[in-house]
Parts: sequence; C-alpha cells; structure tokens
Amino acid sequence: MSRLLALVITAALALTACGGGSSGRSGPKSLRMTVWTANEAHLKLLGDIAAEYRASHPDVTEIKFDTIPADGYTTTLTTQIAGGNAPDLAWILEESAPDFVSSGALVPIRGEVEKADELVPSATKLWESDGELYAYPFSTSPFGLFVNTDLVKELPATWEQAVAAAAGKNLVLPDFKYQNWAVLSAIWRGWGANAWSEDGRQCGFAGPEMKDAMAFIHKAIFTDKAIPGPGTTVDFFAGDAAMAISQISRAGALKDAKFGWTLLPLPKGPKGDYAVIGQAGVGVLKRSKNAEAAADFLGFFTNAANSAKLAQFFPPARRSLLNADTLAKSNPLIKPEQLQSVVVDGIGKGVVKPSHRGQEELNQTIRAALDPLWKPDANVGEVLDGVCAKIKPLLERS
Repeated sequence: MSRLLALVITAALALTACGGGSSGRSGPKSLRMTVWTANEAHLKLLGDIAAEYRASHPDVTEIKFDTIPADGYTTTLTTQIAGGNAPDLAWILEESAPDFVSSGALVPIRGEVEKADELVPSATKLWESDGELYAYPFSTSPFGLFVNTDLVKELPATWEQAVAAAAGKNLVLPDFKYQNWAVLSAIWRGWGANAWSEDGRQCGFAGPEMKDAMAFIHKAIFTDKAIPGPGTTVDFFAGDAAMAISQISRAGALKDAKFGWTLLPLPKGPKGDYAVIGQAGVGVLKRSKNAEAAADFLGFFTNAANSAKLAQFFPPARRSLLNADTLAKSNPLIKPEQLQSVVVDGIGKGVVKPSHRGQEELNQTIRAALDPLWKPDANVGEVLDGVCAKIKPLLERS
C-alpha cells in the first residue's frame, strides 16, 4: 500500500471515529465530482444530468465536474483527500477499488441506489464489502477489437490471425503506451494468464500461461511489426491502423470516419473465448462537507433513466438496460449485433482488469520491472521472473 493512500485511509478512519463530515448541514450546497474525462460530449451529458437534478433541488447551487488527467488520476485524488480538499463525489478506477472500499473513505450508498437489486452481481463485486455497496459501477465496459475494414479484408477470429493481418499495418492499444501494463490483460487473458492468484497473494507473471502470452506479444511487437513499438504513436481513429483494442466509449471518434470499420469481440486465445472488462465506479467521499446531498445526487445520477443516457458512453450494470436493443438507442454508431457480442455477452462472461490492495505501488513496481521486456532482444522468461521477485513482498503484505 502506498504511503499516500495509507495517509488517506488513516484520515478516513479517524473521520469515521468522529462521526463523519458535515453531511447534514443546512443551507446552499455546492457539489464537486472528480472525473478523468475531458471529452466534450461526456461533460455535456454530465452537465445536463446535473442541471435536471438542480432544477428540483434549489438548495444545491452548483454541481461541478472537475477533470483530472487520467494519467496520475488516483494520485491526484488521494492527494486532495489527504490534503483536506476532498471532492464530494469521485470516479474511481477498478484498479483502485480494493483500496477505496477497504479504507473506510467512502460512504455506503446501497440505500440511495434506485432498484439496487437489478444490478448485475459480477459488476458490483469489486465495490462491495460485508453486503454494503460503496461505489456504483456506472461503467462496465468490455474491451473489443475495432477493425479498419479498408485495411483488413478477412476479419480475424484468433489472435494469430489478428497479428498476421496487422503486420505492417498496426494493431494499437490506445491506453497502453508501454506504461499501463494492465491493459495487456485484454490479450493475455486469452492464454488463461493472471497477474496474481484469486486471493491476491501469489504472483502469476512467472507462470507458463503468462510467459507464453507475453512471448506472443513481444513477437508481435518486434518480429511481426504488428503492434507499434515503444515511442511510436499511431491513431486508429484517424485511419492510421488496421485494428485497435478499445471500448465502445471510443466509438464516437468514428462518427466522421473516412474509412470502413467494424467492432468485434476480442479474438480467441489458446484458451478459447473470453472477455476483459474495464470498470469505473462513482462514490461519495466520507470527507465531503455535503455527503448527504452528494449521496442523494449519486442516487439520481445512477437511476435507471440516467443510466440509459450514460449508456451512450458507459455500459450500465443494470439488467434492464443490458440488451442490444436498449443499448443501440444510445449507441447509434454500433450495430445491435455488435453490442450483443461485445458488450452484453462480454459482461456476462468477462473478468475485470487486475485490481489489488496497494495497486498504486504495484503499478509502479510492475511497470518498472517490465521495462526490460520492451527491447528486441529481451529474455521474456527472465523478465517475468523478475516481476514476481519484485512484487512478491507487496502481494504477501496486502
């Protein structure tokens, strides 16, 4: 666990012992929600939902959406909390869920959530403890494979086929950038690889499945020239790549695309069909000065009607909305059959990207330990053995 997050947890627990923040104060209230999106369409939708809420809650004078860059988002958020400048509500990455849920930093919200019993259990698992819900999974988004059909004539069914088709034409992972290692789980889960055991205490990087998967990825980068190498930026959404591993929230960038494209489930790996999910929750910070009002707004923000609106960018966790026809209403660029195979089926069978207590420190350690892998002559097995040697103490103490 990082020192910074330990400070946050200590502050949160101290606050709990004192009975919480000034959640019940009367008078005008201003709410602030931290988010990592700067997308104008996202922010407009959030603003419209906030305006509708304020129209019936005149005591809430402002709802501000505070954009923090995705790179370093959690560090900035925890710095704000530890420094006494906690937001009222915050988006939380799936990788940080174990720390935030276990820390006591969040207000329990199950009672505020409309029709909480219709939430898909696999989607709420990360955000629960002892039967209570501490953040609402507003985005449960499986990764899919966007394909430029002008560059790829035969759609790939397997990773071998995908890499062969992308050789010299680029298969990109927009969120990876040789930093965000967990994005690679969208590939290596197809080999049955795991970053760590189910209980989080045993390292999986040195296992045979991970070594085979990472050897495949390394070959795709340096031998097949399919995945762009370190320091190379290629934009699929500008038409510069054959394929991209991403989520439906990126589809809006293809509205005026000058090339043909389609969306497929992730290709089959040696272990067959699988899906990997990126998830985001929204929670109320216990250190909020207006936690009661913030929790009420969270209930409105995540109700069935607003979840349907948010589904344009953020696939919902509500069973009533998890069907292709409903999702198609807010995702006109994506065909219903694509939404069914990638999103609906993906949520049903998928696993969430790796998450663990102390994830911030784990991320930094794994990223540094993987750096030697991103060279043409790297010894994949030795590098992955080294990753386990580095993170073993972190896993065992968490």
